[in-house]
Amino acid sequence: MDRAKRILITEPIMQAVMDKLSARFDVTVGRRGYYNKKENLLNELRDYDAVLCMLSNPLDREVIESAGRLRIIANNAVGYNNIDVDAAREAGIFVANTPDVLTDATADGTFALLLAVARRIPEAERALRRGEFDGWNPTGFLGMELRGKTLGIIGMGRIGTGVARRALAFGMKIAYHNRSRADDALEKELGAAYIDSVPELCRQSDIISLHCPLTAGTKHLINGEILTLMKKTAILINASRGPVVDEAALAAALKSGTIAGAGLDVYEHEPEVHPDLPALENCVLLPHITSATHETREAMGHLAADAIIGILGGKAPESIANLL
Repeated sequence: MDRAKRILITEPIMQAVMDKLSARFDVTVGRRGYYNKKENLLNELRDYDAVLCMLSNPLDREVIESAGRLRIIANNAVGYNNIDVDAAREAGIFVANTPDVLTDATADGTFALLLAVARRIPEAERALRRGEFDGWNPTGFLGMELRGKTLGIIGMGRIGTGVARRALAFGMKIAYHNRSRADDALEKELGAAYIDSVPELCRQSDIISLHCPLTAGTKHLINGEILTLMKKTAILINASRGPVVDEAALAAALKSGTIAGAGLDVYEHEPEVHPDLPALENCVLLPHITSATHETREAMGHLAADAIIGILGGKAPESIANLL
């Protein structure tokens, strides 16, 4: 126990994780959304030795340089595009994330989103709640059957691979694009065809599912030009990073019938959503929940907490994103 060390958890997380840190350190838990504002981080982060933060908390260079005693930023997420990792490295601050533990939950959630769009489930459910169900209708809410359709995966990492395995159970064909080609064993297991360009993958696929990181090269990877290459019957699924998709271009494509549907769990300017999207029946919108299971969110929190305990105890954990 080291009560001299102060830890900021930027908003409430799983109780067992907060208890683990509180048993060892002087812990402050912020109000939900309070530290989404940069000025609050600028004013207060300097008082802490470690922060367990959320993907919505902007830890840019200015914030990091103001945090004089901070030793570790533990992001309660796999991604860390909310953190200026280079600035943290220069300041001697470790950055940790939560890889591996959310693969299955996110793959499950992604496929649930895919099914919801393909079978028009939310649209049909809304109609029933409005009192519009008048019995079985042979032409009502017709959707896409998955068997025999091609799922194009952009980013064949752990989650992309998990989604591909689930698609196989539905009789889908797998095609993918990745920065580096998967090994022969994985391609054989999945029966996956490697496509060497995103435009060609989008031309060939019935459904595109995004699982790539956000980089300068992937911002607006899915834009108006790419959307026009897709089949008119195609569906786009994004459970990776919001800015990978140009939301204005997507909204226009959905309204014009350029593609048939989309499912989003992440947003370009999260938590804001492009104003045209909520009104579109062919777009299913989720509030960033594809990893939201009790088991996964607790595992994520413990991984972030263990990184803090390790660094403040003089031991670097495995989940460090910026080796100093």
